[in-house]
Amino acid sequence: MSRTMLGFGFGPIQAGLFFYEAWRTGRFGRFVVADVVPELVDSLNRAGGAYRINIATAGGIEHCEVRGVQAFNSRTPAGREALAEAAAGADEIVTALPSVSFYGAGEPGSVVDILSEGLRRRLRAPGRKRAVIYTAENNNRAAEILEAALRKNMGADADPALELCQCLNTVIGKMSGVVTDAAQAAGQRLESMTPGCGRCFLVEEFNRILITSIRWPDFERGITVFEEKPDLLPFEEAKLFGHNATHALMGFLARRKGLRFMDQIRNDSGLFDFARRAFIEESGAALCRRHAGIDPLFTAAGYRAYAEDLLSRMMNPHLRDSVERVVRDPRRKLGWEDRLLGTIRVALGHGVRPDRYAAGAAAALEMLAGAERRPTDSLLSEIFEEARAPERERAEVAAIIRENALKLAEFS
Repeated sequence: MSRTMLGFGFGPIQAGLFFYEAWRTGRFGRFVVADVVPELVDSLNRAGGAYRINIATAGGIEHCEVRGVQAFNSRTPAGREALAEAAAGADEIVTALPSVSFYGAGEPGSVVDILSEGLRRRLRAPGRKRAVIYTAENNNRAAEILEAALRKNMGADADPALELCQCLNTVIGKMSGVVTDAAQAAGQRLESMTPGCGRCFLVEEFNRILITSIRWPDFERGITVFEEKPDLLPFEEAKLFGHNATHALMGFLARRKGLRFMDQIRNDSGLFDFARRAFIEESGAALCRRHAGIDPLFTAAGYRAYAEDLLSRMMNPHLRDSVERVVRDPRRKLGWEDRLLGTIRVALGHGVRPDRYAAGAAAALEMLAGAERRPTDSLLSEIFEEARAPERERAEVAAIIRENALKLAEFS
């Protein structure tokens, strides 16, 4: 019970995965979280550090209460001091922020500044305890980005401090969200994070999370359920170009059909089969060629099982995942290295025609063009220019998207 868990950002992944899994072990005696939303921090503290999560299983919704959390506002001097003190002694630290751009540096209350101060204090403490930092920002290089920011911020202290602290990448295939709609919460009998806050954490029960291998053989993690891998990149690509890409494909096509929730796709055999074949025959075929021999996942049977499991989980009606949530921020999802264009490029590079993902990209472009009142060709050219995409690849990607835009009539 002597372990300390420190988290930055208190959303559903922090609350419903990291803190929840740590709390379940019984190995942690202290939980500390930083957030910049005063109402969220105050709500947790008024509840005495207890919060509730809603877990979507195959059979319904289960509820769990996690207790003993100390919440601090990282934008206040007192909050920063408490968080730096926690960072100096924490055993496992988690950054679960909207993106790596939120790490910050040189600004009061930033993750980098608080961690830097905590690591300096750790260097001065007797025993020089080691720690790991899980980076959960859905970025393939989040750990490297955070470490580089810490090195730059800490100067001469960086090398000895980072000998005591390892930043880990993560592959988190757990679906989750925040429900604020009172009607939905009542209909599903969801429990608020804290009494009266109007914010419900809804997460699936899945917890098979992959992390970077820890470099110290004798380091004992408190959260034992996570699985270490010496090279996470292939698994990160399976998530981005398989899980995320197929989820987006279904979302953009479901939007065209007027569906409100992702589980409704199960009743549309044409759309469901279209997505299933994209996952297995396009993403799967390409990634099995790209990462052949690395892991049983990247075999025909292994990837098919991975796809079938994910498709079943995506259709869980108790998650009540909205199409609107899945299709938000289409510009980001159309990034050159992101889920749609990235999957198209990987497939083309390994001799696979990604016609279905190209139709998904066409639907995303159509949505973005409508929102910005611009032609799709202009938007696509802009994406290419921002990425400094090679001319040959630009032509290939543009051509297959234009060809498959004609299929969109099937999803009206």
